[in-house]
Amino acid sequence: MEKQRQTQLLDGKAVAATMKAEIAAEVEKIKAKGGKTPHLAAILVGHDGGSETYVASKVRTCEEVGFKSSLIRYESDVTEEELLRKVMELNNDDDVDGFIVQLPLPKHIAEQKIIEAIDYRKDVDGFHPINVGRMSIGLPCFVSATPAGILELLKRYEIDTKGKHCVVLGRSNIVGKPMASLMMQKAYPGDCTVTVCHSRSENLKEMCLQADIIIAALGVPEFVKADMVKDGVVIVDVGTTRVPSDATKSGYKLTGDVKFSEVAPKCSFITPVPGGVGPMTIISLMRNTLLAGKKEIYK
Repeated sequence: MEKQRQTQLLDGKAVAATMKAEIAAEVEKIKAKGGKTPHLAAILVGHDGGSETYVASKVRTCEEVGFKSSLIRYESDVTEEELLRKVMELNNDDDVDGFIVQLPLPKHIAEQKIIEAIDYRKDVDGFHPINVGRMSIGLPCFVSATPAGILELLKRYEIDTKGKHCVVLGRSNIVGKPMASLMMQKAYPGDCTVTVCHSRSENLKEMCLQADIIIAALGVPEFVKADMVKDGVVIVDVGTTRVPSDATKSGYKLTGDVKFSEVAPKCSFITPVPGGVGPMTIISLMRNTLLAGKKEIYK
């Protein structure tokens, strides 16, 4: 009789807790030597539920690791000019080491224009074209938090990536594209043969069946089913869609891009949703802020 595969969870919550303790210890050392406390600022526009939750979590984590944090709020009718003025002000504020503008922004504001206005040396979200460009050719930079968190998760669980076929589902600028770029670089984790699939891919199922590693970042709840993956696959589920649910107090539950109940038994490793990639994203932002504070990337 075939031995039942033991699926191991890629526990982002546990790894993030370890990293949080590491960062807090480093901040203590900096302060003990009379150094400057790292300072992260966040701009939040409007009252989007998901954005509110994320930013609250980022501010709380700043406190837990000993950072200084500032939250700058605007109503959703703020003008693009006013937002750009605030970005310039933060660029020129020597006390602020890194800052983020929480996306998405209201339709009347050009997101790319705001991103490009941020000083790339303070761009701890890693979205500025200079950071994206440096990442794509393997130079030191701020790597955006979700891809950085996924790499760290693979590293801490010592998942073999060299020569493996990695399929990335999704081609967003925030996850899909940087993930594909990072997984094919001459590094660990990396050295993969990478295939990027998206909404226009015709043979998506066949591609997934060939994958040793699948990084699902489509934003389509339970898109990846058991018949799309081979035995022993490693799955990182980036999806977090709010799906209505009677079972929770909030009236919704966070659902990943992978149908966990039927796919997990076939996996060697899989991230849960929630508790997988989410906590790693926030802690990676903290690590970028620490690097910004220490001026380790851009001297």
